[in-house]
Amino acid sequence: MSAVAVNTDDVALTIEAFTKLDQRGDKRAMNKLAGRLQREQPFLLQYAAAVRGEHGDAVGEAAVFYTTLVWAMFDRGRDGTLPRIVQANLDTAEQIVGAAVASDPAINERPVHERVVSALVERQPHIYAKLQELLAEDVKEAAMAEATAAIIWRPIQVAIEAFDAALSGRRPGERQGTIVHQTEPTGRNEPCPCGSGKKYKKCHGAAA
Repeated sequence: MSAVAVNTDDVALTIEAFTKLDQRGDKRAMNKLAGRLQREQPFLLQYAAAVRGEHGDAVGEAAVFYTTLVWAMFDRGRDGTLPRIVQANLDTAEQIVGAAVASDPAINERPVHERVVSALVERQPHIYAKLQELLAEDVKEAAMAEATAAIIWRPIQVAIEAFDAALSGRRPGERQGTIVHQTEPTGRNEPCPCGSGKKYKKCHGAAA
């Protein structure tokens, strides 16, 4: 297990927080979360969103959602800001995950959520276990086609490898200054937390 492995409590709390946001339909909170991801991890967001161009909006949105979960799991409980995952980090992580998958010729014969390689799982076992569970549930309940799950499973694993490598020092990401995450509600006439320079009511507040 990696020295920076995310524990089961942080994984569970992340899922609980996302579930509550979804159940409440809290657009304001979701917009703030999306703004944070865009500011702190633009390369990761672009990487996940690129799936949309090749496979369509639904698959792209699933890839973005699941990689956002990965980021949130690593982010939860940390005092400082996560290293920014740069393109070079993602490219290397893609190669590592690809080589690991290629080393198991029977991997595609298994259900999608079981298409994992132990060497990767051992670094972040709690994250893998939860995401495997969520993927299996989505496919079983027809919330996601098995083909969609197969497409997004690769970028999900790349995101996990990239963050683990950055935090463990194997392939450091780009260091960011400490970012203070706003917990108090944003006033309608205050600057939008997304950094656009507009007032909140004219920016993300308009959709809330």
